Amino acid sequence: MKVSLGLITTSMLIGLPMLAQAEVFTIPKSSLIPSTTLWTDDIGISIGNALVMTDGGNAANVGGSRNDDGFSGPISFESDFSGLTLFGTTYHQFYANNNGNISFGNGISAYTPTGLQGATQPVISAFFADVDTRHPASGVMSFQTRTTTAGSEVIITWPGVGYYNQQASPLNTFQLVIREDDYVVPDGEGQIGFFWTAMGWEVGGASGGNGGVCSGTGGIETDCVPAAVGFGDGHSNGYVLEGSTLNGIAGVLENHRLWVNLSDGGVPVIDPGTGAVPEPGTLALLSIGLAGLGIKRRCKAKMA
Repeated sequence: MKVSLGLITTSMLIGLPMLAQAEVFTIPKSSLIPSTTLWTDDIGISIGNALVMTDGGNAANVGGSRNDDGFSGPISFESDFSGLTLFGTTYHQFYANNNGNISFGNGISAYTPTGLQGATQPVISAFFADVDTRHPASGVMSFQTRTTTAGSEVIITWPGVGYYNQQASPLNTFQLVIREDDYVVPDGEGQIGFFWTAMGWEVGGASGGNGGVCSGTGGIETDCVPAAVGFGDGHSNGYVLEGSTLNGIAGVLENHRLWVNLSDGGVPVIDPGTGAVPEPGTLALLSIGLAGLGIKRRCKAKMA
């Protein structure tokens, strides 16, 4: 039996003025681009090799790939990878977390996004929810690196993965693409890519779900909290995709993709033409443009 503990921090956005309180902003669903393929499908390569867990929480299965709440890392970018600058810090390694995200500085075993802020390390989340790959019919996290004349990129895939507790129907397939600071980004693409194809579930059993969905109304401060998508800076500030932590987020994401660029200071930037309206609209933060999310673990025993 494992017990998840909450992670709470104070607020300050790296490289920007100190804020009186944590700032959480929203990006609209209209920024999502219809798509039925992963990036690896588009460029005609495999999803790479299965990741081996090095640590984690409940049933992490250290030394293996099938797990619940495990993570792999630190994983070093290749030697020719110039690094990834995120919220003012340049990183040369990361942690790949089974529960739908990657982080910097430490791995994350949290499985329920019970707040839109709170991670004590920077995080990029493609689908932060309680992924459980222990069922033999579930896929496992995979990792691929690729270098072209444009630069180097890392591709992390969750291919047909199940949810807690060892459920493998329905399944989710999604992918995260991370490109180095020096990557020459083509028009229509970005430095960070989110890709979602078939998305059949949105919440695990320990997060209040039943059959991968909430039986009633879900959301923050309810008994059922669906998945979240976005960025967090490790200091309680973040950006959340509209619909995150609410019923129906899987349907919002299914068969869509989203490219995001980072500013020179490493904060996400979106095209103002998308009509994104940050909330609560602090002028100092208008250059930032995608979802952040909190990583606050439910204070709940979780049985393997």
